[in-house]
Amino acid sequence: MLSAPQAGLGAQSRWPAPAKLNLFLHVLGRRADGRHNLQTLFQILDYGDELDFVLRDDEQIVLHDALDGVAAEDNLCVRAARLVQAHMTRPRGVDIHCIKRIPMGGGLGGGSSDAATCLVALNALWGVGLDEDSLARMGLGLGADVPVFVRGRSAFAQGVGEDLTALALPEPWYCVVTPDCHVPTGEIFAAPELTRDTPPLTISDLLAHTVPVGNDCWPVVASRYPAVRRAHDSLSRFGAARMSGTGASVFLPCESRDQALHIASQMPRDWHVFVAQGLNQSPLQAMAYGLRTGV
Repeated sequence: MLSAPQAGLGAQSRWPAPAKLNLFLHVLGRRADGRHNLQTLFQILDYGDELDFVLRDDEQIVLHDALDGVAAEDNLCVRAARLVQAHMTRPRGVDIHCIKRIPMGGGLGGGSSDAATCLVALNALWGVGLDEDSLARMGLGLGADVPVFVRGRSAFAQGVGEDLTALALPEPWYCVVTPDCHVPTGEIFAAPELTRDTPPLTISDLLAHTVPVGNDCWPVVASRYPAVRRAHDSLSRFGAARMSGTGASVFLPCESRDQALHIASQMPRDWHVFVAQGLNQSPLQAMAYGLRTGV
């Protein structure tokens, strides 16, 4: 684990950017600003991207693994770094390298998690001293899913996903499958056939299992993206598969790691398939705590 003396100029530190699952997703209605009021349940996974940070003695933010077609200054990692840098009395720079494992457009929060890791890590590495609430507010300006990664706990979410209530959930193993398919979130939420009037539920309803839950985006994605339906059908041979967020990833809770690995081995080789355990606490927060305390 990284300790405080290792955070100096030129030292490389590697930080986790875990994936997440939406265990359900309900759309309650459209807001005046065009966004949607949602209810969902987030669970962090022990699988994801990793970001390397090397501090510089100038003020440059350099991203070494930019996405094709996305200008560096538009990248969420660069934007997150700029937000933290703006709170420094003597701005410092950083080189950022991203090791990508989370498939893009999969509903697993890869870009949001990378941005959150930049916020949390650079706040610690630069010694800025922003608290979690401040970082979460900054993250919301980058994307609705960023605050849950900043806070790093399994949570019941409302609003656009920013109103979070931490919950202790079971921590099962999952088999997660992403077909070779990119599902744009904006397209799904703009779809005229999307259900937008699901009644709200309470946390008590959720924990008592008195109200059925599902994913309101699933019928839209299933009708428009046959590859996602095929992945869902393949996993459904082994149990009650579900889709995360707006897709394209589908997942299946399993009784053990061995069961998850067995199911994963039955999936087509041209799909992105991984096995991961659900977590109630993100490893990102453990890294930040270790840097602050030297543990």
